[in-house]
Amino acid sequence: MSRLVSRRGGSKDMQVRSRAPIPPNRRQQQQGVRRQPAQRAGSLAPAALVMQVGGMYSEELGIDLESGDTAEIFKWFLAAVLLGAPISGALALRTWRKFPRAGLLTPQSLLDAGWDRLVQVLDSGGYTRYDFKTATKLLDACRELVQRYGGDLNRLQAACHGEQQLEGMLRGLAKGIGEVTVNIFLRELRGRWRDAEPLPLPRVIAAAQALHYVPAGWSDRERILRRLQEVWEQDGGTMEGFPHFEAALLRHSLPASRRRP
Repeated sequence: MSRLVSRRGGSKDMQVRSRAPIPPNRRQQQQGVRRQPAQRAGSLAPAALVMQVGGMYSEELGIDLESGDTAEIFKWFLAAVLLGAPISGALALRTWRKFPRAGLLTPQSLLDAGWDRLVQVLDSGGYTRYDFKTATKLLDACRELVQRYGGDLNRLQAACHGEQQLEGMLRGLAKGIGEVTVNIFLRELRGRWRDAEPLPLPRVIAAAQALHYVPAGWSDRERILRRLQEVWEQDGGTMEGFPHFEAALLRHSLPASRRRP
């Protein structure tokens, strides 16, 4: 069996790929999610859960994290900030799609746009409850990212030594970037960034226990993560595809109306 917690080497210096996004189901197959998963006794098979509720949010948005490209990493960071607020995930994804249309997909472009323009874009996606706070948070994070790391999140990652420092440096980009946002961001970079090894969020644990992947009495998050990875591999999945399972558990924990845009 492969090592359960993947620690792949740092960032890559690659050019942006000019290709159409791979449909989520097709990419899931490439990353170790089977098309026709078998049922597990007493619960839905992990791969079947992914097919039923969806997998990685980044792939739903057409973001290519596999490339390791700086531009793609920042797109996902922007999405993670929006998803980190206590609002509908569907609304957050809908709002994210307004940013490419406005030409706002780099730290410098957000800084150039300014606070008023960011509020307009957020409001156009329905992100009205947290528009002022989120606009300020995004500007603060982009300013820090540009000043300290040349606008490159891969440079931030390369400067870190260990999971805790990585999470702390991400939270330090701006006030309001908390555990949930960092967890969402790093979860889909697991196996792609060194030290991207976030522990499961309470919602993910609750879903895993409700679906009988993890015993109800367990509370140790590291032990639960190892067990979920074992369950995924036993169902034929690969560690590269494991973030699909984590994202599916999070989706399952939400009301059906909030799982997809």
